[in-house]
Amino acid sequence: MQGNNSRNSLSPEFSSDAVEILSKETVFKGFFTMLRLQLRHRLFRGGWSRAFQREVFVRGPAVGVLLYDPERDLVALTEQFRVGALERPAGPWCLEVVAGMVEEGEDLQDVARREVLEEADLEVQKLHFIHSYMPSVGGSSERLHLYCALVDLSFAEGYFGLEQENEDIRLRVFARDQILDAMGGDYAPGENPVDNAATIICMQWLELNREKLVKVAPPV
Repeated sequence: MQGNNSRNSLSPEFSSDAVEILSKETVFKGFFTMLRLQLRHRLFRGGWSRAFQREVFVRGPAVGVLLYDPERDLVALTEQFRVGALERPAGPWCLEVVAGMVEEGEDLQDVARREVLEEADLEVQKLHFIHSYMPSVGGSSERLHLYCALVDLSFAEGYFGLEQENEDIRLRVFARDQILDAMGGDYAPGENPVDNAATIICMQWLELNREKLVKVAPPV
């Protein structure tokens, strides 16, 4: 089915019914799932593509939460081991926003508040939605929902995580400017301390919205 393809529209020309799934096979199922698909799709120039094969990394929705203290202008990030960063020049321990998977039927804001409690032992004063996006549409089904949580970070640092989930999380508190300076620093690829999309997006949102957050922040 063709979408709205007028010159100024942001809508794609095609939607999901312009794809034909010819076969679907589960090639791996463990902590995550990998599917192998045979498919074809409509072409911009007309007609259909030839059938081809793609693998899809199946991962459900997740939330990411930036912890911000507007009273003290502080940001808290988690530091933990990430297997996908084994070849990262700066090493596989990464600074990130609080994050967690969403189980079927769970409310996104409830998950955000739960993860903040599990990974930082903090109560959320107010939660602001930032954005929802797919981190790697070329091969993964994951969708990440980002929030900014207003919290009191005056005594927040520590070690957290669920042992049964092999979590070993260190919560670190920084001045907001320190994180922004690092993001703009002249680092080689893989050396910047802020090295993941969710944290970068959250910090950019915070920079655009901080004055508004400070005005509405509850008293500490």
